[in-house]
Amino acid sequence: MRVGISELSIIPMRQEPSERSEMVSQVLFGEEFEIIDIKENWSYIRMLHDSYYGWIDNKMYSEISEERLSGNNFLYTGDVMNLVIRKDDWGDKIIPLGSRLPFFNIETKQFSVGETSYELKTDPKEQISNKNLRENILKYAFMYYNSPYLWGGRTPYGIDCSGLSQMVYKLVGIDIPRDASQQVKLGTSLSFVAEAQKGDLAFFGDEEGRITHVGIIWDNNRIIHASGKVRVDNIDQEGIFNIDIHRYTHKLRVIKTII
Repeated sequence: MRVGISELSIIPMRQEPSERSEMVSQVLFGEEFEIIDIKENWSYIRMLHDSYYGWIDNKMYSEISEERLSGNNFLYTGDVMNLVIRKDDWGDKIIPLGSRLPFFNIETKQFSVGETSYELKTDPKEQISNKNLRENILKYAFMYYNSPYLWGGRTPYGIDCSGLSQMVYKLVGIDIPRDASQQVKLGTSLSFVAEAQKGDLAFFGDEEGRITHVGIIWDNNRIIHASGKVRVDNIDQEGIFNIDIHRYTHKLRVIKTII
């Protein structure tokens, strides 16, 4: 298996091998992937953490040996912006919340990407206990608050609805798929909004019943979701009621608990 890793803060992942093609997701710093195919200047890849497929520019990643895959030996960054330094590089690098730090040494704050050594100058994400899991889901969700909506985005600089739920769950140690239509297949369905707890996922759909949106339940019939920006709105059995324009914007289909 040929494998690669991102040493850039963000790599756009596209539907087709072209800069003009739709961005379907992003590869964040330190994330690893399998290289499925190479077509001229582009590589077709499968992300190892969620098996998501797409095309990335060959110039934007580093190939590593299978022996340098980190497996479970890594930590995530825990701040909106994080500073890393590469040995013998010209300057510092800013990487986003949820970036991956392979082979991280908690004492020295050093880690490695392939054969390259790095040092984290900010703090890694704190360890999460199951006791406070739901509170931490909301804590990380609000670290993306007011981030602009970006189709395919996964960072505080731009994120989509399913990117928000995936990243927030990842930061508390739960891997879920990339798209809302995949995430809705997880967990146990709830019948009423009143049954939902903090951190549960609410899914919304179109007239044909297709799942098109997802958000994270907060409390008191409120939801945090990415629509124009990451925002808080009201939710009831009908759907999301936008508190700024005073109308329903998304029709509720199902609420899932996966914790």
